[in-house]
Amino acid sequence: MKIFEYIERINLLHKLVKERRTGNPEKFAQKLGVSTIRLYQLVEELKVMQVPIGYSKKDKTYYYEFGFEISAQLTFSPLCDKELVEINAGYEARQYSLNNFFKL
Repeated sequence: MKIFEYIERINLLHKLVKERRTGNPEKFAQKLGVSTIRLYQLVEELKVMQVPIGYSKKDKTYYYEFGFEISAQLTFSPLCDKELVEINAGYEARQYSLNNFFKL
């Protein structure tokens, strides 16, 4: 799925930037498995979200201008009937069982 690839890419991007091991934009894009254009788009998206990312021509690496953390993850966990009722605005959890869902 694309969402998992995106999360893995963001986590790798963060690791490499934090360690100042990105290389130039072409090498960094290659490490992330994206085009150079897409890398520039990612960097701009991060800047719009106030991520303090910069590029050093001298060191040929991206870096954080000050300490910064990114944490991207998905968590999956089953819900009990009580939790289902709470998140479904009071509807009975049994209304959402697979048997009821697929009735014609």
